[in-house]
Amino acid sequence: MAKKKSPISCDWTLKGREMSKENKSRLYKHKGNLKWQGIKVEKYKQSGKDWSDILRQTLIGDKGETCKFHLRYFEIAPGGCSSFEKHKHEHVVICVRGKGRVTVGTKSHQMNFMDTIYIAPDTPHQLKNPFKKPFGFFCIVNAKRDKPKLLTS
Repeated sequence: MAKKKSPISCDWTLKGREMSKENKSRLYKHKGNLKWQGIKVEKYKQSGKDWSDILRQTLIGDKGETCKFHLRYFEIAPGGCSSFEKHKHEHVVICVRGKGRVTVGTKSHQMNFMDTIYIAPDTPHQLKNPFKKPFGFFCIVNAKRDKPKLLTS
């Protein structure tokens, strides 16, 4: 009988990192400038030529929580972008700083403060910042998710 594969996390940086296994309530105080006490600022991914100038903070999802989602904050510097990719999991993206562009399928949209977009499973997507100020957004994803398939734009 074939062994069932478990979903792979997109948070590649979690491998080998010590994580709390205790699921308890926590408050992460905002320190200003969209940074939180006890939350590390990390690279978007460990390596790759398909993205640039983007940082990630995982607020909920890598400290022992048992919720079925992860809440992350991303910030794309002017001229930066995420990977152009698709995968089986979905996203909710909420712009909270500056503005940016999101390509979803064959459509491109400008995102402004508090604009929210749902990205359906298996939909090609990419977030970019062609503007002069940082583009910051919350991204909510499934806790268990598949590895992205990189696409060419």
